[in-house]
Amino acid sequence: MNFQDTSARESAGRRRGVLRVLRASPEPMSIATIAGMLGVHPNTVRFHLDGLAGEGQVERVEPSRKGPGRPPLMFRAIRQMDRGGTRHYRMLAEILADALAAERDPRAKALQAGRAWARKTQATMAPAHGEAMSVDESIDQLVVLHDDLGFAPERRSANGQHEVGLRHCPFLELAESRTGVVCPVHLGVMQGALEAWGAPVSVGGLDTFVEPDLCLARLTAKVSAT
Repeated sequence: MNFQDTSARESAGRRRGVLRVLRASPEPMSIATIAGMLGVHPNTVRFHLDGLAGEGQVERVEPSRKGPGRPPLMFRAIRQMDRGGTRHYRMLAEILADALAAERDPRAKALQAGRAWARKTQATMAPAHGEAMSVDESIDQLVVLHDDLGFAPERRSANGQHEVGLRHCPFLELAESRTGVVCPVHLGVMQGALEAWGAPVSVGGLDTFVEPDLCLARLTAKVSAT
């Protein structure tokens, strides 16, 4: 471990110490009091309080003491869970994927979940009233969405059919073990997004792992009602 790693860990430890002291106190505390309890310089406490305040974990409290002289700055912890802690979203995803896989028709439920999420999150990306997206605009926007999501997309065509190739899967480990759930969720996301945009194309299917580093979304133009 190099000096920078050690320094960063020590700084993080001091910040947690400042927060721990404030959380344990029923009353707001001054910088000097916190520094005395931790055995550090007041400037160190002030630095970490600024950081904690910026993260929304502590707040400054107006002092109630009246009298001559400037009253000390007082701080207290905001009562909430620590937002700087470790995350285990993959564990949550595995639990939910396993639960969905145990359903009677997991593919249909996964597809529905993906479509619902995309319709909700992509509604603001729809064209203004009276306007319409072209096929090319719809595909371009789908590529942009997948680029933002980390799929490393690329526009393709084969036998006159539009396709979107996906070179990276942000759900890879789960997709490999729960293909029947994770990939339908992704297909639903694509379908729901295009529906939310009122696009003239739809995703007819998602061919998974057609190559070790490639999945293919097959796009079809919607037939206009006459």
